[in-house]
Amino acid sequence: MTASKKQEGFWETVRTVVYAVGIALIIRTFLFEPFNIPSGSMIPTLLVGDYLFVSKYSYGYSKHSFPLSLGPFSGRIFGSVPKRGDVIVFKLPRDNKTDYIKRLIGLPGDKVRMQDGRLFINGELVQRERVDDFVYTDDYGSVLRQLQYKETLPGGKEHYILEEGDTRMFDNTREFVVPEGHYFMMGDNRDHSVDSRSEVGFVPAENLVGRAEFLFFSTDGTAAVWEIWRWPFATRFSRMFTGIH
Repeated sequence: MTASKKQEGFWETVRTVVYAVGIALIIRTFLFEPFNIPSGSMIPTLLVGDYLFVSKYSYGYSKHSFPLSLGPFSGRIFGSVPKRGDVIVFKLPRDNKTDYIKRLIGLPGDKVRMQDGRLFINGELVQRERVDDFVYTDDYGSVLRQLQYKETLPGGKEHYILEEGDTRMFDNTREFVVPEGHYFMMGDNRDHSVDSRSEVGFVPAENLVGRAEFLFFSTDGTAAVWEIWRWPFATRFSRMFTGIH
């Protein structure tokens, strides 16, 4: 092979890599971005070790839609209003860098409070129905059983929440009035979630990254990356390719 052909082959490889990276960046920025779940704040909806895709187009785009939040504009473009009950990835307001995932509870203008473990929105008690306990294994291998309820938000959105009781730290709060252009987020694992009831606060619309759509992989963490022979036993096959509600 001549030197010129070798050089031509090298640059063809470079072009292929550049195209591939460019396509991946376009998909990640404008269509779908993968995320993994490192904590239990959204149990039972999401488990530690879940991997999911977030749709970036659901609420339009902001600077946080771009890698490293380096979008060339402020505010949102092509925006649409999130629905109460959506599971949303957003940037933590205090640093605009850390990714959080919670459920949208309060819309702009809503009044939200907790009283004796019960959620009130605009003065109305949000209905919940006791269902079977949720049983799962924590990070330390202990089998846990928690009280589980089916909660129905205003508008009819149903989802499941966990409660250890109705007298925990954030089971009684002041009334939060959600400002215009902001949202109130809560975790489904109500007594183990840092959310808008505490240090997260109200989430600006600009900080929304996208809506959680479906799981594409899930592992219980019992197999290390190099333990290939244990992967089939650590994978939660029943959770793969399931929608997020």
